[in-house]
Amino acid sequence: MTEPPVRGVCVDLDDTLFPQAEWLAGAWAAVAGRADTLGLDGAALHRVITRIAAEGSDRGGIIDRALVAIRVQPGPYVASLVSAFSGHAPDHLTPYPAALTALDHLQAVVPVVLVTDGNPRIQHAKIAALRLESRLDHIVISDEIGGRAARKPHAAPFLRALELLGMPPADVVHVGDRPAKDVAGARAVGMRCLRVRTGEYADTPDPAGLVPWRSAGSFLEAVELLLPLLETPGPVRREHPGVTSRL
Repeated sequence: MTEPPVRGVCVDLDDTLFPQAEWLAGAWAAVAGRADTLGLDGAALHRVITRIAAEGSDRGGIIDRALVAIRVQPGPYVASLVSAFSGHAPDHLTPYPAALTALDHLQAVVPVVLVTDGNPRIQHAKIAALRLESRLDHIVISDEIGGRAARKPHAAPFLRALELLGMPPADVVHVGDRPAKDVAGARAVGMRCLRVRTGEYADTPDPAGLVPWRSAGSFLEAVELLLPLLETPGPVRREHPGVTSRL
């Protein structure tokens, strides 16, 4: 059976276009530095934070739990330390190999919408550090729609992306790394999802009922899978750069 064409693409950010671990390393270092200014043992806090964070980013309360682990009552310090975390804005972040080139080639043919979760201040800082704005047609940050409750797999960010694209879900593919967020959310609104096996969840098996439409080992490979299916929506938007294998 011939695959339906793809006329628009949604793209996740963290662990899809760049390794989230790089941003987190800088953010935890900023927290440790702030701890020193508050009279705490920043080095000890940093050691505990990195250990707790390694247990999984979804567990939450990492700063509170780390303070308790070094025998410090969180109350007087949490707000300042969380501010240091959310205020981390590096000048540069390192994308996955060839990810930005692949994104440029993709956007040369079809419109691309970034669909990401998280504190808007943090996500906008990442976008700036990766020099992504000119490579995207639209940006959707779920927390700007409805706070944490609107994060993937909630339908809201995906529906907003479809609204911005002006396309039905069958015409759009979402590219992301997480089965429970990207695959589940895209499928729930009728999009195809192309899973990239990178980052924290690279080795997580596809849960029953959440098998993606396609899988790829990287964003570069994902774009290579999409290229033969891309169909320019209406008049040609910009000159196609002549994409070849491995871009």
